[in-house]
Amino acid sequence: MSALTNIILGVGGIVHSLINLYIWVVIFAAIFTWIPPFSSNSMVQALIRLKRSVFPFLLRITEPAYVLIQRTIPTNFNGIDMAPLILIIGLQLLDIIMISMLNALATSF
Repeated sequence: MSALTNIILGVGGIVHSLINLYIWVVIFAAIFTWIPPFSSNSMVQALIRLKRSVFPFLLRITEPAYVLIQRTIPTNFNGIDMAPLILIIGLQLLDIIMISMLNALATSF
């Protein structure tokens, strides 16, 4: 295997990892939207405290992608925003396409 092939495969691995990390960020941001703002349950209160500390960061990361999707596709179905699901499907497709292209490029050397 040549050095260029190793570099291309390494870049593909990094891109794959970053896309998967962003998918998990989208999943956690979507789950945090389901946590109620107030509750008397101590376990839910712990989740609310976690939401208050982490959710603003997750929202800053995911909101630009949501807005881009919501401009092009209607995502609100009966009060449920499907933008996270559409984003995850799009990221999975992007991941598959990019990795297969990089693998084909690497094997051509």
